Amino acid sequence: MASSFASRLVNGPFGDPGLLVELRWQGDAVLFDLGRNDGLPAAELLKVSHVFVSHTHMDHFIGFDRLLRLFLNRDRRLFLHGPEGIGDCVAGKLSGYVWNLTDGYPFVFDVTEVTTAGRRRWIFAAATGFAREEAEPLPLPAGTDPGTPGTPVLVDAGHFRVRAAITDHRIPCLAFALDEPTHLNVDPERLAAAGFGPGRWLALLKDALRDGRPDDARIAVQRLDRTQAEVTLGELRSLVRVTAGQKIGYVVDTRFLPANLAVLLPVLHEADLLYCESPFLDEDRDQAAMRYHLTAAEAGTIARMARARRLKVFHYSPRYQGRGDLLRSEADAAFRGRLDPGVLAELGAVA
Repeated sequence: MASSFASRLVNGPFGDPGLLVELRWQGDAVLFDLGRNDGLPAAELLKVSHVFVSHTHMDHFIGFDRLLRLFLNRDRRLFLHGPEGIGDCVAGKLSGYVWNLTDGYPFVFDVTEVTTAGRRRWIFAAATGFAREEAEPLPLPAGTDPGTPGTPVLVDAGHFRVRAAITDHRIPCLAFALDEPTHLNVDPERLAAAGFGPGRWLALLKDALRDGRPDDARIAVQRLDRTQAEVTLGELRSLVRVTAGQKIGYVVDTRFLPANLAVLLPVLHEADLLYCESPFLDEDRDQAAMRYHLTAAEAGTIARMARARRLKVFHYSPRYQGRGDLLRSEADAAFRGRLDPGVLAELGAVA
């Protein structure tokens, strides 16, 4: 299956958390967490349409200012989702600057707070000096499964969907899953045999199929000779193969506790790739518990319990500088069920 999502950590495993996922066929991207992002080229950051913040501890939110600076004088609406208190945190950031020269700027922050009680939304527009204006939560498309309590759907854009789990980090903290409800893959041999060439029109074709448009809907296509034509959707359906969509999970700053697992596992279930924090070795589990973080063994166990296909660990504690391989090895051993039986038994008792 050709990959629709191209994901990579913004920093190395010892750096601030951040995950950039490019939506290859749409040309835009989503970003999970706003740790330091100086190493991310401006051109890549400017592809971002949605930002999902787990919580606003400094290492997850200090990159907000660079994001703001890059987008400030652009005709863009940037959607930002975060946990309880995110509206206050964004307002606080914005109030630290003077905005007397932005009345002609079109940029808008569209901020949604996610709690167990539901969603709340605010608009911060550059043209008003980022005055905070409350707005109704954006509606989800008809038929979208809102999820179980504590695991809401945040965004359903058709070509991608994001759900969240609200976990305990001594404050509410969000874990996320990004998925593609269905994967639509154009068959290149059928495309060439039909006399059509690749191009932006294929993304429009996929959007029409996802939207359930009727067969008589007309799509502007590009022929192999680069001329344009209009063809009905019904004639084009056979060019596209429909398969199960991809799924990426993202987990940071939580504890291995039954209440957290109860909301995490349904959201992360059968992720193709799970990015999970792994700050501590199991031998330092007391430190992990005190800091409300996972151990590497716990990260691997979550991936195993969620039936993830691949696991990538990150957000290592600086105490393990030069020993990151130990964290990776311990997480992988738990993921593959190869941990010491005593450790496995203890993890199983908690789960």
